[in-house]
Amino acid sequence: MFSEASNVSAGVDKVFAFIIIVSLFFLIGITVFVIYTLIRFSRKRNKKAMQFSDNMKLEIIWTVIPIILVLLMFYYGWIAFAPMRKAPRDAMRIKAIGKMWEWNFDYGNGMTSKELVIPLNKAVRLDLISEDVNHGLFIPAFRVKEDVIPGYNNYLWFIPQYIGNYEILCTQYCGLLHSNMLSKVRVVDQAEYDRWFAELEKTSKVPEAEGLIVLRNTGCLACHSVDGAKLVGPTFKGLFGSERTVLVNNTETKKTVDEAFISLSVYNPDAEIAAGFSKGLMKSYTGVLKEEDMKKIQDYLKTLGETK
Repeated sequence: MFSEASNVSAGVDKVFAFIIIVSLFFLIGITVFVIYTLIRFSRKRNKKAMQFSDNMKLEIIWTVIPIILVLLMFYYGWIAFAPMRKAPRDAMRIKAIGKMWEWNFDYGNGMTSKELVIPLNKAVRLDLISEDVNHGLFIPAFRVKEDVIPGYNNYLWFIPQYIGNYEILCTQYCGLLHSNMLSKVRVVDQAEYDRWFAELEKTSKVPEAEGLIVLRNTGCLACHSVDGAKLVGPTFKGLFGSERTVLVNNTETKKTVDEAFISLSVYNPDAEIAAGFSKGLMKSYTGVLKEEDMKKIQDYLKTLGETK
């Protein structure tokens, strides 16, 4: 089933099978020849060593055969690869946006999803966009993988052929939490897709908090989560109003997280280091975030669980 999860799976599998068969043939053949040689010409058999040179026939054979095999591998590889770069004009177009360390899928008109939901037997083209560093979008079951590079227009396409859930991985080392940059493809029938899309359209009409938009646009969410997950820095969930242990001039003290605490942490992050974290992990955002942006962030953090 999984060997044909998409329309390009079979072609890629055939190329890998050919390369593996050729490799195994030579691995077994060379191993057997080496073992035979060690036994046949063992010193115990009193075989006298002889010097050979200028065997033109042998040199032609071990030059021509590898060239033929490499050309065959290239040919079968090209046959499998060429269709991957010819997306149908009527393909469903979705933007796949990679950023540290998550995937987002933009269906247009402000409708985005953390997972890729697509209808069965429908051609899908993913336009690949990076908002920060190099990423690589890889769907193993579909046998498709392309680099996601800032400023470079790239894409991939496929036709899903089985209903189910499939992994999405990042294949470029993109930072500390590269291994957590996971998502999934959910292939559903057309009726279920229409229901899901209608719900996505409805929920997408709810405007995002301005503070969340500022945090996302300035890259803060690469190191701080809003759901309690521990990343490079403290999570924003439940942060505002809480009491935290911080290190000030090598002395531990208790501080309540309020507007002044947040502003100091953003504009002079090494002044007070939260317990369990190190200096130098965060740069100063002086000149990057305006006062009105800071106010939006503070108002948003209050909604994530203010301590009463």
